[in-house]
Amino acid sequence: MKFNIFKSKTNKQTVAFYNIENLFDIYDDEFTRDDDFIPTSKKRWTVKRYKNKLRKIGYAISNIGRKETNSHPAIIGLAEVENDAVLKDLIASKHLKEYPYQFVHYDSQDERGIDVAFIYDSKKFEVLHSEIFTFTITDEDGLPDYTRDILLVSGLFFGEKIHFIVNHWPSRRTGDVATEFKRIKASEQVQAIILRLQEDYDNPKIVVMGDFNDDPFSNSIKQLVDNIGLFNPMDTLLSIDRGTTSHNFEWNLFDQIIITHNFFERKPKTLRYVKADIYDADFLKQYDGKYKGSPYRTYVGKNYKGGYSDHFPVYLILNKK
Repeated sequence: MKFNIFKSKTNKQTVAFYNIENLFDIYDDEFTRDDDFIPTSKKRWTVKRYKNKLRKIGYAISNIGRKETNSHPAIIGLAEVENDAVLKDLIASKHLKEYPYQFVHYDSQDERGIDVAFIYDSKKFEVLHSEIFTFTITDEDGLPDYTRDILLVSGLFFGEKIHFIVNHWPSRRTGDVATEFKRIKASEQVQAIILRLQEDYDNPKIVVMGDFNDDPFSNSIKQLVDNIGLFNPMDTLLSIDRGTTSHNFEWNLFDQIIITHNFFERKPKTLRYVKADIYDADFLKQYDGKYKGSPYRTYVGKNYKGGYSDHFPVYLILNKK
């Protein structure tokens, strides 16, 4: 099978991030809290439901940025994947199997067993280096609170070295104010990673993506952007009726992609920033009821809805001149 790298009308390429809401296999892992995602649980996570989830997430991924590029995304950061097995199943699913996708994934110490991952079109991106960064958080009792690792993937994107940092920062489950210190610590870890890259490379191009569980105006994100001197193209996208995830009928933009300013440089044969957006196509939305327009979820509590995710994806369009 031959793959046309530039089968689009231009040299535009999509970089995306998607929290895919608990992509678990159906098997019990004795080392993680995945008991909800087995066939005998109250959620009844069956083979049929798992395959339906793979098909739907694959369809969503294949269409991110297609309007602008007429092609599948080159790179996708993911949150909430259980293991290598689900990633293999995902890239082999109906709507992704025709593309030469490969992935980078490491198991983290997250108590629920969910990690971040990095999927890439191997005809467009070559991995040179990858590693994970674990940051330690203690809860109010002084005990370790294990969370997702931060993933760094460095490689050649059409021959140009670019560094991708994939995140899923601690949640707001017990309140945004009470948990803010955890996301501040995650922000500090990302800042340290970027400073190391800037020491090791001359003017490195860096993409920071993830579900930050904070909005663009939150302290953790503002510190990251201001202290390092980054550009956050997502900070104008949040509005009263638009975001990436909805809680109590209010929108948040927890999913963001942030870049270094050198993506604006006009140099030949380099990838330049074009635009950023939320991929909130109608098929990803709840189509009726009081939650109409919000993300069409796989589950609401224990109730199976058969949708995609409780988050919309976000994406960048880059153009190689």
